Amino acid sequence: MSDGIGPLFSLQGRTALVTGGSRGIGRALAVGLAAAGADVVLTSRGEVDETAAEVATLGRRVDIVDVDLSDVDSVRDTASALVAERQIDILVNNAGVIDRNEALSITPEGWRGVLTVNVEALFFLTQAIAAPMLDRRAGKVINLASLLSFEGGLNVASYAASKHAVAGVTRALANEWAGRGVQVNAIAPGYIATDFTEPLRLEPVREAEIRQRIPAGRWGTPRDLVGAAVFLASGASDYVNGHVLVVDGGWTAR
Repeated sequence: MSDGIGPLFSLQGRTALVTGGSRGIGRALAVGLAAAGADVVLTSRGEVDETAAEVATLGRRVDIVDVDLSDVDSVRDTASALVAERQIDILVNNAGVIDRNEALSITPEGWRGVLTVNVEALFFLTQAIAAPMLDRRAGKVINLASLLSFEGGLNVASYAASKHAVAGVTRALANEWAGRGVQVNAIAPGYIATDFTEPLRLEPVREAEIRQRIPAGRWGTPRDLVGAAVFLASGASDYVNGHVLVVDGGWTAR
């Protein structure tokens, strides 16, 4: 990379807030953004010490904020307190939950649980974090969408609904905020080998069906998403707005 291009992707001097950073995609994105120069704030109900330690080894500041994304009022209060204390330049809405059930077996509680974390918490966290970005006329929001932002999936109706909503919210906020200096985009991962997808990978027939349809011939890894995240978090994407960037090994092309 030439000296002229490198600064476009640098996150030096910026702070990124990453939700769900304890493992999998969230951990990879937090570490990847730190490697590009960003300080990191991690929010997770899980254990994030290992992620924090990895970020710290890169020489970046790392802070941990405990927040329950199933409690929207708590999300709003925590986010408001955070932005009152420090500047957040990049928001990565990675945290999400899934309920694998046939449609006839989904309960109202289960449905609401998925939609609350995956859509409501995402929206209201973004609302609070983006307000100072809009005042500064500078900021990046990256939402984690899914292939199920475009498809219906199998036995994951609530998750599919939530990820369709994430794509819609991404575009709606981009329409409002692009002219005010804040870029809102999303990454739609394909089939990534994480704890989230372990049930699929443990089904030999289903796993083989999925892998055979992926032109790359393999499941993705969390690291495969880092480049997309750094791009969308950096100055290289200043004219990219409302885009859902698919990183799927070619799944949607087949």
